Amino acid sequence: MIFETHAHYDDEAFREDRDKLLKALPEKGIGRVVNVGASPESCQTTIELMEAYDFVYGALGIHPSETAVLDEALFSRLREQCRHAKCVAVGEIGLDYYWQEPERAIQKKWFTRQLQLAKELRLPIVIHSRDAAMDTIEIMKAEHAEETGGVIHCFSYTKETAEIFLKMGFYIGVGGVVTFKNAKKLKEAVEYIPMERIVVETDSPYLAPEPNRGKRNDSSKLSFVINEIARIKQISPRQVEELTWQNACKLYQMEEVY
Repeated sequence: MIFETHAHYDDEAFREDRDKLLKALPEKGIGRVVNVGASPESCQTTIELMEAYDFVYGALGIHPSETAVLDEALFSRLREQCRHAKCVAVGEIGLDYYWQEPERAIQKKWFTRQLQLAKELRLPIVIHSRDAAMDTIEIMKAEHAEETGGVIHCFSYTKETAEIFLKMGFYIGVGGVVTFKNAKKLKEAVEYIPMERIVVETDSPYLAPEPNRGKRNDSSKLSFVINEIARIKQISPRQVEELTWQNACKLYQMEEVY
């Protein structure tokens, strides 16, 4: 079975066929899904999915691009939501410098607060970091993020940056981008990263792998990601599937049994 570590099935892209698609995933070899909150609204809809489907769990947090809306009342609400029995992580949280807004000081403030929340609740973290590697690492080190551990979602940096995250005890999330022909940097990083520290993800509905690039993504497409990791690592797809299942269970502090 395949463990989908990062998806957004509450997204509007699934409005027409969400229930049908989700119910079909176990038949397609998807044993568990972690749906990831990114805004106050999506944290609530993630909880609704967690409660509706046995195999769906949740990570709850505020994406850096959504941090401008945060205040103490919303943060208190997030704290209570993260106490849900099926919440397995705080995330996705982090820094995104690709866009100019929200301003970096706001992103850093709420990244720090959510790292502290994860430590308070003893939950791992799901990190979003785009064009912000050094600031991400600096804040993670200052807040001793190694005490909670977690995953670097949709890893897009070099193998040298991967080494820093690995030394902090983090897992590396690999998704559809690894199948792109121009993803040389990521392929090199995957070759370098130990297999016991890799987990697979789609970021559905985004980042569909080849040959579906540009289309709506879903967890059934993870086989393309697994096949490419197997090619890079020179092991069988079955080994990748089994190892990434074990890794995801360790990451999210869950039992390995299907």
